[in-house]
Amino acid sequence: MKLVTYNVNGIKARLPRLIEYLTEQQPEIVCLQELKASDDTFPIAEIEAAGYGAVWHGQKSWNGVAVLARGATPVERQRGLAGEEEDDHSRYLEAEIDGLVVASIYLPNGNPRPGPKFDYKLRWFDRLADRARALLAEEMPAVLMGDYNVIANDDDTFSVRAMAEDALMQPESRAAYRRLLAQGWTDALRTRHPTGRMWTFWDYQAGAWQRDAGFRIDHLLLSPQAADRLIDAGVDKEYRGRERASDHAPTWTTLR
Repeated sequence: MKLVTYNVNGIKARLPRLIEYLTEQQPEIVCLQELKASDDTFPIAEIEAAGYGAVWHGQKSWNGVAVLARGATPVERQRGLAGEEEDDHSRYLEAEIDGLVVASIYLPNGNPRPGPKFDYKLRWFDRLADRARALLAEEMPAVLMGDYNVIANDDDTFSVRAMAEDALMQPESRAAYRRLLAQGWTDALRTRHPTGRMWTFWDYQAGAWQRDAGFRIDHLLLSPQAADRLIDAGVDKEYRGRERASDHAPTWTTLR
């Protein structure tokens, strides 16, 4: 079973690349982020034609998350996170497919910092941690996957110095990520590639792709019940190099 997280950076603009990926790789489950589309403009017809059912939580021009399943329709469990009633960002969607719980996560970027955007990022992380703790208590196989906007380790970036002031690499961001792991979640990609230097994102600016100046911010966290089934994890890097590609590459894990 191949599970993929893929920040598409605008599903309308990247739809040919997404359908191409689904057709070529045929993953069982795909979590999408940064749809940048309202609920009523989500391209469900094209996705169904590719053989996938979907649930989605859209937002016009910003954010947006979805869960796709090959040959099935995911059963939605929760959209959004508790704890901040005024938060209308579409950043969390949780669904169940054949006894497996998955969540598509688009964590706030947090820049510029210090400031309200960074404060929101940390509060959102705390709210995610509360939901993650509740999921662990269910003792079901679960995978929290998405764009976490966190460079968790120094070897998860091409240049520590270049990213030193960025919200993605601040001690508070890293500490929040590690507190999440400490609940009992397994970072699939880090487990299979413990020495790092496996990027999932390359900026469009300054020839980052051509220079391989990337970093890892897309993560798949496995509950103990899912981690027991872990086979492998990796990045489908070559899809980042295709025409009109997202600035993220599809990032995956395989489970028994």
